[in-house]
Amino acid sequence: MSVRDWHVLAFLRLPQAGPSRASRPSAAPAGRRHRTIFLSDVHLGTRGCKAEILADFLAANSCDTLYLVGDIIDGWQLQRRWYWTEDQTRVVHEILRKADTGTRVIYIPGNHDEFLRRYVGRTMAGIEIKAEAIHETADGKKLWVLHGDIFDSVIGYAKWLAHIGDRAYTLALALNDRLHDFRRYAGLPYWSLSAGLKRVVKNAVEYVSRYEEIVARAAAAKGVDGVCCGHIHHAEIRQIGAIRYLNDGDWVESCTALVEDARGHLEILRWATSTPVADPTVATESEVALIPA
Repeated sequence: MSVRDWHVLAFLRLPQAGPSRASRPSAAPAGRRHRTIFLSDVHLGTRGCKAEILADFLAANSCDTLYLVGDIIDGWQLQRRWYWTEDQTRVVHEILRKADTGTRVIYIPGNHDEFLRRYVGRTMAGIEIKAEAIHETADGKKLWVLHGDIFDSVIGYAKWLAHIGDRAYTLALALNDRLHDFRRYAGLPYWSLSAGLKRVVKNAVEYVSRYEEIVARAAAAKGVDGVCCGHIHHAEIRQIGAIRYLNDGDWVESCTALVEDARGHLEILRWATSTPVADPTVATESEVALIPA
């Protein structure tokens, strides 16, 4: 069996394991009913994945349609070294439970879970796998939904450099976890070192801005009203010309999701618990913080 096949099994078959904490009811706070939820950059299979927080979010928030907008499984990391936790299995349980109970689940693979692109056009365990999608909001707006790595010049033209960057990012997340342990011991709230570094490094800020503008131009050329993507781990709702740019963020730093209500209103939710609390400085004016008691 190939490494790719093991990755698929990790997503589709690990939930069949015996009783564990992952199969117990969630203690998540009361959530909300949404028309649509968009999630990306979960990076299951890594130590940086905030799987416990995401599992609580999925258990507490229901929807008609769930978009998994790429990098849900981190195939790059799993290929280097196997890592999986009960909380990550619980995330898979919650996704499959939604598919089993009537939620339409659409998985659009990204660069870290590109092994799933070989299954585009198929439905597996009730989950539709697509290269991209056009989502129509309740108020009739058309959104182009894709992961967004095709607009990243590093991914497109120097993939080896992207892998080096991925290792550096993994190191930053590991340091971030150590910092969080120290701050928690000192009674201080969660703060993301990796997100903070990205904000203070000028080149990183310029990269995010260029990326957003390039994506918006491509969406305008496609003739849609907006675009929803992930990839850069930066949650934002922004109007760029005639295009509404939407990025649902990630679940290794900000723990954010893009949601649509029954009227077509879109907003970014940050799902925070006492350990850790998502970095408050990542929020935009469009975000709503949900902090359980």
